Amino acid sequence: MKLSNKVVAVLGASALALTTLSGVQTAKAADNSLIKIEVGGLSKQIYLPFMLAQQLGMYKRYGVNVELVDEPAGGDATNDMVAGGVQLTGGFFDHNIDLQILGKSAESVAVLLKSPGEVELCRADLADKIKTPADWKGGVNVGVTGLGSSTNFITRAIGSAAGVPAKDMHSVVIGAGATFIAAFKNKTVDCGMTTEPTISAILGQKLGYVLTDMRYGNLTKAALGHNYVATTVYGMTDWINSHTTQVQGVVNAMYDTMAWIDAHTPLQIAKAMPADYYAGVGLDTYVSALADEKVMYNPGIRMPIGAALGVLRAEQKGRIDYGVWTAAKVAAVKLDATYTNSFANSAVSAVKAFHAKAKTKVGQS
Repeated sequence: MKLSNKVVAVLGASALALTTLSGVQTAKAADNSLIKIEVGGLSKQIYLPFMLAQQLGMYKRYGVNVELVDEPAGGDATNDMVAGGVQLTGGFFDHNIDLQILGKSAESVAVLLKSPGEVELCRADLADKIKTPADWKGGVNVGVTGLGSSTNFITRAIGSAAGVPAKDMHSVVIGAGATFIAAFKNKTVDCGMTTEPTISAILGQKLGYVLTDMRYGNLTKAALGHNYVATTVYGMTDWINSHTTQVQGVVNAMYDTMAWIDAHTPLQIAKAMPADYYAGVGLDTYVSALADEKVMYNPGIRMPIGAALGVLRAEQKGRIDYGVWTAAKVAAVKLDATYTNSFANSAVSAVKAFHAKAKTKVGQS
């Protein structure tokens, strides 16, 4: 299929040889074929680990040949994966639940974010009119990255929790970054959901204000009534089951990258990213935003106990109340089939073994 409106970042095709230490595979590449990972907005800080892994050489380290594909909306990235255009997706966990309800089987193999990192902003000139989501009653134009995207349904979930009727919520696709900022300048929307660094750009230009903040766990729970895991690496279950070696290599790379994030400062992380990722807001603003929300990253990359159920409950607000799902379909969801921690568990020993061997080599040199 043709992938439209994409910016592709390619990692070198060379793969590491299979290495075994005490029975642990530390860098495996039995299959060196290309893995395309489509991400719902590579330059967003909520998806930072994907590009950082490339910048640090993590994919190559663990023997996988990866091409990152940029797609502004997570829903479109998921559709490309279902159609077979890409093998894995970097997007919000909720898409796996959606796909199951639609009769498809997909699952998350690594959880990178404990919170959505999303903020609902409203135009500065509406500060006296819209003080809480309940003020959306009577009609509001809300900006989302795409119809069917996580921002679309999370916005609906916020409205539902505030008692806003479905007929009063008018979703407008405005993307992220420059197009989101333009929508605020042109007053195309009243409010909109976005992430860093777009949040800082809007606030810095005094175009808007924060209505609902979901960059941190406690604030997310206050907004939705439940905690909400967000960014994951996921794929179609059949593909994952038939490419376990490659999937393990990707998950190893993500686990090592998340450990690197945990051990470094926001400034060090920012400087490891491509300069154009923070050019629009400036390095200082980018670093400040990252410092504020670094807590959202999930170093262990496992699905926390009960987290998937929290997402399902939040989705009920955004889907059932707005007529997208029926209660019967939600009741039939098998959450255990939407994620697995097996690859994350294996990554712990694989990454530890890699670094132990690397340390030994340094000591011998």
